[in-house]
Amino acid sequence: MAIDKIQSESINLADNFAFTGTVTGAGESNTPAFEVRLSANQTLSDATATKAQFNTEDFDTDSAYDNSSNYRFTVPSGKAGKYFFYTCIIGGNSSGGTTDYINVYFYKNGSSQGRLHPRGYNHAQMTYSTTYTKSFDLSVGDYIEIYVLVDTTSGTPVIMSGSDLRSSFGGYRVKS
Repeated sequence: MAIDKIQSESINLADNFAFTGTVTGAGESNTPAFEVRLSANQTLSDATATKAQFNTEDFDTDSAYDNSSNYRFTVPSGKAGKYFFYTCIIGGNSSGGTTDYINVYFYKNGSSQGRLHPRGYNHAQMTYSTTYTKSFDLSVGDYIEIYVLVDTTSGTPVIMSGSDLRSSFGGYRVKS
């Protein structure tokens, strides 16, 4: 005799089950998802928040990241929900001078939604690495961008990229 309906009181979720057919509604797919990086160092104006121009896609499941003009992730149609984003910034200067500090900002729809301002700089260091994560509830058409401010005492401020120094930005939907 086939079971037509299982009630929650009659199933032990700690057991293993073998299913035939298709199981639906068992989880999220975590898409859209993307990860992008810089193809070369990006020169900045000293102590000025500037949009990071991540122009190389490692993956972009829904073609939701613009890597050629706006350098932003935009929520596609039918994909509203809670999203998790991350960025790793290697910042400093390209001419061997002193980097005082780096600020990293998440922008939502053109407005700053948080800033990471690591303390303890003001050393004779050329580069610093920092990682920042943030979650957002997003609607269709909302967009997320990364801005970076590098303050140097001397040298040319940059967001760095290369085989060993790779600045990146990524994210994915965690719940619809």
